[in-house]
Amino acid sequence: MKPVALSSIALSSGSAGDGDLYVASVSVSGGAAGHGRVSGLARSDDGALELELRMPPELGGHGGGTNPEQLFAAGYAACFHGSLILLATHRGIAADGVEVAVSVHFGRDPSDGLFMLAAHVRVRMPGIPRVTAAELVRNAERVCPYTKMARQGIESIVTLVEHGEG
Repeated sequence: MKPVALSSIALSSGSAGDGDLYVASVSVSGGAAGHGRVSGLARSDDGALELELRMPPELGGHGGGTNPEQLFAAGYAACFHGSLILLATHRGIAADGVEVAVSVHFGRDPSDGLFMLAAHVRVRMPGIPRVTAAELVRNAERVCPYTKMARQGIESIVTLVEHGEG
């Protein structure tokens, strides 16, 4: 398998500004319990996403909705899958039946006793020789922004705004 120059994989240029190709914005309100994690409502600014957030029974909640860990797992799995398909297509490799499963583990941080997440990614690539599949997975780890975020961290800017400010 010949090496792929990852910089040669082109994406359409976005118009979100500051070098961003796309910006997703979601707001969460507290719902009936006044607590976004327990009874929140998540809404995207474009209206494409609107769902109820619920604490899973394993964490003492009643369930009945999705939770942040499931949403993160879905985003991570979709991004990693897209990276694999992009790389396989670029190499002329048929990648039918590829499946990416991500489990997000919510637990205690041993360093401070607070909370932390861990993500486990499992990839199935039927019909692709194992050596080729392993190379595609390794390269997808370099391309997928979720994997980069999990390994390198993410720029996170938290700002307190006045009521009514955007």
